[in-house]
Amino acid sequence: MARSSKPAPEEEFEEHILDTDVGDEMRSSFLEYAYSVIYSRALPDARDGLKPVQRRLLYTMDDMGLRSDRGHVKSARPVGEVMGRLHPHGDSAIYDALVRLVQPWSLRLPLADGHGNFGSQDDPPAAMRYTEIRMHAAAEAMTASINEDTVDFRPNYDGRETEPVVLPASLPNLLVNGASGIAVGMATNIAPHNLIEVVQALRHLIKHPKADLDDLMRFIPGPDLPTGGKIVGLEGIRDAYATGNGTFRMRASTRIENVTPRKKGIIVTELPYNVGPEKVMEAIKKLVQAKKLQGISDLKNLTDRHKGLQLVIEIKNGFIPEAILEQLFKSTPMESSFGINAVALVDGQPRTLGLKEMLEVYLAHRIDVVRRRTTFRRGKAADRLHLLDGLMLALVDIDEVIQLIRASDNRTDARERLMSVFDLSEIQATYILDLTLGRLTRYDRIEVEKEIAELRRTIEELDAILADEQLLRTVVGDELAEMAKTFGTPRRTVLLESSGQTKTATTSVEVSDDPCWVLLSATGLLARTTDDSPLGDVDRRVKHDTILSTVRTTARGEIGVITASGRVRRINVLDLPVLPPTAQSPNLQGGIPLTEIADLDSAPLALMAFDEDGPGIALGTKQGVVKRVKPDHLSRDEWELISLADGDSVVGATALATGEEQLAFVTSDAQLLYFAASLVRPQGRSGGGVAGIKLATGQSVVAFGAVADVEGAYVVTVAGSSDALPGTQTGAVKVSPLSIYPPKGRATGGVRCQRLLKGEDGLLTAWVGDGVPMACATSGSPVDLPPVSDRRDGSGVPAAQPIAAISGAPGAQLGVAQASTPPVGD
Repeated sequence: MARSSKPAPEEEFEEHILDTDVGDEMRSSFLEYAYSVIYSRALPDARDGLKPVQRRLLYTMDDMGLRSDRGHVKSARPVGEVMGRLHPHGDSAIYDALVRLVQPWSLRLPLADGHGNFGSQDDPPAAMRYTEIRMHAAAEAMTASINEDTVDFRPNYDGRETEPVVLPASLPNLLVNGASGIAVGMATNIAPHNLIEVVQALRHLIKHPKADLDDLMRFIPGPDLPTGGKIVGLEGIRDAYATGNGTFRMRASTRIENVTPRKKGIIVTELPYNVGPEKVMEAIKKLVQAKKLQGISDLKNLTDRHKGLQLVIEIKNGFIPEAILEQLFKSTPMESSFGINAVALVDGQPRTLGLKEMLEVYLAHRIDVVRRRTTFRRGKAADRLHLLDGLMLALVDIDEVIQLIRASDNRTDARERLMSVFDLSEIQATYILDLTLGRLTRYDRIEVEKEIAELRRTIEELDAILADEQLLRTVVGDELAEMAKTFGTPRRTVLLESSGQTKTATTSVEVSDDPCWVLLSATGLLARTTDDSPLGDVDRRVKHDTILSTVRTTARGEIGVITASGRVRRINVLDLPVLPPTAQSPNLQGGIPLTEIADLDSAPLALMAFDEDGPGIALGTKQGVVKRVKPDHLSRDEWELISLADGDSVVGATALATGEEQLAFVTSDAQLLYFAASLVRPQGRSGGGVAGIKLATGQSVVAFGAVADVEGAYVVTVAGSSDALPGTQTGAVKVSPLSIYPPKGRATGGVRCQRLLKGEDGLLTAWVGDGVPMACATSGSPVDLPPVSDRRDGSGVPAAQPIAAISGAPGAQLGVAQASTPPVGD
């Protein structure tokens, strides 16, 4: 621009300078920046568990129609839409948030479905122009009914569009997927949890609003990390659940096995949360090079898509693998800590929340969402009914309506005359004028009458929900149960109450060969007692875990683990950790996961002793075969107990005490049969058994056991749908005494032991055994069983949680387990 040669008047150059104190300006600017980071970037909302960028991504993908049943699109498309419409930040930050929504090792329940290279625990993802994205079905549940006035909207950063303040969130995302973020002066770090456990806790809170922390921890005993592994020590978890702050230790899942005929190795199959294999390998290499760790001859990463994570640490001859493993836990990220700092936004303010507070905030949000959705749907139904009521009036006197319209001068005159003659509203009159001639048939009138009746029923149901707070809460609970059924998966992380350190002896001379008991728990933990004290008097009402099988042996003896493949794996009792005298209860404090000391080919069923003078072992298979076999003690580490037909497997195994027991089968179509063990002739290891129960077409055995006293034995059956994912369905439970069922001969059909209701097509699992039965979930927490029913064909009672295992008294000689319920660590 050319400058004017004429000088400007002096007053135009007057300076307007406002003196401001630098300290005040810094405080004001920093406060604005801190508020922006806290509320708009770093902290999640306690209601939907999402940060603003995550919420904007899900909302935008839903608005773009990128649903799970449609094709993937370039990741750059939703990133660009979010940046241009809603998020006033750079595309790299938005893409980073999108990548995290895809990664199954970051979120317990991923919210986006990616195609392409989205990185690994050690490597970054490819650029957004190379990857493709769409919503996961779980993300659709997060945005479901968002267009039904369920949440408030606010203007975006430039005021041209609106965005949701919070998502409807049919899933409790804050607890299920956790959160992490660093704001100004505060940070948040929340561990992921199991969806099924969280939903069960929410449903319990709906029915019992005054439930305390101990009640809720029966359903949520601890986090369930995406990468599995083990959590060692539960004290810090309880502190975190009570106050919002606490620390727990995470440990890798390992096992020791022969990697070559002459060398042993440590196989790492699961790592702590947020720890990648390359990080572990680098730490081990540094320790070996610095000569701070000896005894390792080789280190391999055999991880692939089929086997999953598999780090092989080869041990030199002459070194004890257990001792090296303990050093690895102390010196490498194979054991690390997780600090919970549960900070989230509640009513727009950052708050530190305990477990119950997080559940209550989410529950209040869902109740408000369902109430607003019900009000919206009720209004839509009422508007539709209003139109159809007017249409019915017109259809009844259709000739008069047509004549009136033809006699009118114009559309406005026709609408006014319809309103006057038939007492219609303006909306009804307009709707009639918009009708086509095809809507005037007799069939269409019948359809209108049906729709009116259906709308009246719908409005009545919606009015009932709005009028009854308890019914509204029931609807919320039912929808949560459906979410758990659809998206729930079994627990991945094993919870260990003690330090988890195993105590091994370098030589057998250091431990006397005293009698003891070996116990196997529902979560796959093994341990031995310090003496031969009877276990039958131990109080079974514990907070964690249930004993599945016990066996009496000696400290320097050997026992066998019977698996579903019909094989026995030998284990040295000396390798098992010792329970302290105060811990001889079924929670197995200090137990070691069975997978760490034995590489099993299938699920473990029971423990056995090598007592060649006893009556032997009884096995029952999925195809109804029964076998008695002597417990041979071979020189091998593993051998076969039964020859199985193709497709068959062992569902139950039990050590007989006298040979006079009753053997019992329970089938998938709820048939029960029991007969004397003396009717089954003992066979050698190569034998295939004899017919035990006659099965109907398409049915199979779900449980097999033995009882010493019919009068003191019980039957537990759990019915449900076979279409559900194993470990996610609560099912209907029935407990009944075995004595109400008549005995029948071997190889015959059974008698019905539970009546199946609508939605139930068979039994999910069952148990038959001596003593009062108890059940537990996959986390090890106890599940209450219903009262004993004397009705042979009675139906079940819905369980509070999915049942993973059932057992009787811990001191019973008959150890029974089902192949359909493998330990958590498997």
